[in-house]
Amino acid sequence: MMVNVLVLDDDFFVGQIHARYVDEVPGFTALEPVRDLRTARDVIAENDVDLLLVDYVLPEGTGVDLVRETDIDAIVLSAVTDPQVVRSSLRAGAMTYIVKPFAAEVLQNFLRRYARYRRYWEREKVGQADLERQLRNLHDAAAVGGTGASPAGSSTTTRILAALEEASGPMTALEVAEAVGASRATAQRHLAKLAEARTITVSLQYGNTGRPEHLYATR
Repeated sequence: MMVNVLVLDDDFFVGQIHARYVDEVPGFTALEPVRDLRTARDVIAENDVDLLLVDYVLPEGTGVDLVRETDIDAIVLSAVTDPQVVRSSLRAGAMTYIVKPFAAEVLQNFLRRYARYRRYWEREKVGQADLERQLRNLHDAAAVGGTGASPAGSSTTTRILAALEEASGPMTALEVAEAVGASRATAQRHLAKLAEARTITVSLQYGNTGRPEHLYATR
């Protein structure tokens, strides 16, 4: 049975990217992403939603408000790194908290483990040792800022990661800038931060002029 996922993010482009990440995982399907709490509530009322992916900061509240009022498994995807926000999100019922921006594999790895976690509850009874193993396996893939995550940043960084993942090969800063609709300087600044965090790789290509050009790619 497919796991129906609703993405709530006030940035349309970012919501679409996260929905695509979901659709790439076998057994998961993303509903049309929504940008506000009111629409999210309407979608939940009219559809079977198994999992929520919610941003923390929204114009009329927080994604955690929705987590509190629903009996639906949820993941918070946010650039907010305040420990108290993370803690309150988990206390409210979120299964994990993933810091934006992140590589597709961070979310997808958790979703694969979550699928196994869901199947565990189909049995008639649980055993303590097996239960502890299921919980441990689920959260090993979900540490805040875990493997593949990059420093908190803006939606521009998320767009850059998506562009690099979709590219057929390494890209120059100019190519990245054109792909995400940003200036070259802006793209270079975000690329430098991603490279420093080892989220992406950087190599040099020498042209006819002898001046090296940086090429960027996802790991």
